Amino acid sequence: MAGKRRQFGRVRKLPSGRYQARYVGPDGVLRPAPHTFRTKRDADAWLADVQTEMRRGDWHDPDAGRVAFGDYASTWIAERGLTTRTTELYRSLLRLHLAPAFGAVAVADISPAAVRRWRADRLGAGVGASTVAKAYALLRAVLTTAVQDQVIRRNPCQIKGASTPPTPERPTATVAEVYAIADALQPRYRALVLMAGFLGLRWGELVGLHRRDVDLDGQAVRVRQAVAELTNGQREIKAPKSAAGKRTVAIPAVIVPDLRWHLEHFAEQGAHGRVFVGAKGAIPRRNHFNRLWHKACDKAGVKGLRFHDLRHTGNTLAASTGASTRELMARMGHSTARAALIYQHASAERDRLIADSVSALVSRSRRPSGAREKDHGSEGHAGDTEG
Repeated sequence: MAGKRRQFGRVRKLPSGRYQARYVGPDGVLRPAPHTFRTKRDADAWLADVQTEMRRGDWHDPDAGRVAFGDYASTWIAERGLTTRTTELYRSLLRLHLAPAFGAVAVADISPAAVRRWRADRLGAGVGASTVAKAYALLRAVLTTAVQDQVIRRNPCQIKGASTPPTPERPTATVAEVYAIADALQPRYRALVLMAGFLGLRWGELVGLHRRDVDLDGQAVRVRQAVAELTNGQREIKAPKSAAGKRTVAIPAVIVPDLRWHLEHFAEQGAHGRVFVGAKGAIPRRNHFNRLWHKACDKAGVKGLRFHDLRHTGNTLAASTGASTRELMARMGHSTARAALIYQHASAERDRLIADSVSALVSRSRRPSGAREKDHGSEGHAGDTEG
């Protein structure tokens, strides 16, 4: 009696004795299994799985993942609509850290084990943890898109926390240190330091300010743009990092006289005149200013402080006032609550220490006078005995 004709796919026995399975995909192309099978039953089982995937709509073109990772990642970067600075960073990470290991590898062939091995090799070669984390984050983002494009089924980047390495806690300058550094710098940069330390503005936001952005009567600064320095030495005027970055930040009244004096002596004239310019009338460059910054820190006796750390001072002071998470987010220019919560947590810990100290003072003050006298008497008696 003739056997029942197969409804899906074909199986044939090869001269080697192994079995080959083939099927017609949704695209009408006859496709073989990626490997042969020891038994006909194994080949039938594989075809059954493929048929189930097709019925569920889970079928993926097995050839789609054959694209080389380097080509796919380059296209991914080009299509994201990123800023020039971010594009430079991603291309650098791809060229220096990802392409040597995965550039010629098919996207579908990148396995979790290969990713783990790559990361361990990078760290073992002495590459900084922060750089490896950025490269891993880029790899994961590219492969997440590959999953969405149905090029691969699952993202092989599965190392928990690999894209966010632990970072050492940065120092927070005190109010006295901020003023000491400001006084040690050239007068034209004094207001720059005070605004960074007490408003929490970023370098790029500060050097991107124009006169029209600074309202001393209303005691507010409007952040509309930022200046980004590219690796080729060019500078790019761009919008802040996020929509939340466009914001109005209130100026503490105590530094208004300093800002007024700066505008009178160093800022360019006119509403569109730049607030901060170098001695030769150009926008200050970060590398040049850093040399002045380090000299000023040494003169002020402040060690290990970066200019960006002044932002931590401003945010910490704001958090210590009891500002809400939403208020801190608005002042800092963040679209998520993560950073604001960090500063609030630090402020809460400090407040807890203060409360504990107050509690100890109150407890000592409320002890009955008799108990205090008894304690003094017992101490005196013990002393007499020892004498």
